[in-house]
Amino acid sequence: MDENPIRFGIIGCAQIARKVARAIGLAHNSTVYAVGSRSFEKAKKFALDNGLPDSVKIYGSYEEVLEDPYVDAVYMPLPTSLHVKWAILAATKKKHLLLEKPTALSTPELDQILEACRQNGVQFMDGTMWIHHPRTAKIKELLSATKLFGKLKSIHSTCTFYNETHDFLENNIRVKPDLDALGVLGDVGWYCIGAILWATNNQLPKNVTALPGPIRNEAGVLLACGGSLTWLAGEEKDEEEKVATFYCSFLSNVCMDLSIHGTHGTIHLKDHIIPCKESSASFEFTSGAHFTDLHLGWNVEPKKIEVVSQVPQETTMVQEFARLVGNIKITGSSPDDTWSQNSRNIQIVIDAINKSLDLGCKNVDL
Repeated sequence: MDENPIRFGIIGCAQIARKVARAIGLAHNSTVYAVGSRSFEKAKKFALDNGLPDSVKIYGSYEEVLEDPYVDAVYMPLPTSLHVKWAILAATKKKHLLLEKPTALSTPELDQILEACRQNGVQFMDGTMWIHHPRTAKIKELLSATKLFGKLKSIHSTCTFYNETHDFLENNIRVKPDLDALGVLGDVGWYCIGAILWATNNQLPKNVTALPGPIRNEAGVLLACGGSLTWLAGEEKDEEEKVATFYCSFLSNVCMDLSIHGTHGTIHLKDHIIPCKESSASFEFTSGAHFTDLHLGWNVEPKKIEVVSQVPQETTMVQEFARLVGNIKITGSSPDDTWSQNSRNIQIVIDAINKSLDLGCKNVDL
């Protein structure tokens, strides 16, 4: 543990907060300092259930966490409909913000949050954990290898899971229009779209189209949907024509596929959001493949590349966030706006998919 760790306040005791609380505890530069919920009893139970030290402050309201002068940063896993209010308040209290995704219900809402963070000089980052896994850096390295991978041409991302309990599809906050109106698109769809934009170096597409056949519950919240994104060739050197598709669902077996195709190489992942194993993660890479004589086989087989992870990817995320916060706190450096822009671009695409759905799956230009 560093001598002066970043002190986190956790605002809200959602299920996902259990995983991030563990990650903060494992991080060398962070500590859980406070937990706040809508009641003291709920916050206390969260602390006990997750084995937090007795020294952790327990608060029966979100306001008390934000008023604590010793809290450096907050992790906020509240329902999306509450993000604008509490994220802006956290920023005005000079608390650095690790905000669970989806960050907001729309881009204009997110812009309010980001502006509050900018005005108050606090670091913003959303809770996308897979991007911090060392495997992700290895894949980015290969994507940049022109001779091995070539020019990016297409991407496909899928994230689905099926909860057999009737309670999930009826009562989970992710299917409630007053809590998380974006449904599956904002939940696991965030990961799909984020992976696509990450592969393109966060370059927004020119066109977005929702795929026909979205599935909604009786309240109108999306349970399954897909979309396509298109980039047109431009005058700039890095503006290559390429296409991407994604599919997300609460109604299908667990699937977290990511396929990235270049002119010379292909990358395949089967578990790109949550690796099958916490200690390591793998992917397949094929480069320079062509058919053998008479098209009876391939000249090369996909190569499996294994990447070891010393800590969980959530811990790597927390450590990077805390490093940025520490730089601001100790040296007075400015927040890293890369994370804000990444989140904003995902939100822009989500808005465009929703607009396309409203238009009967027509094309939407960005």
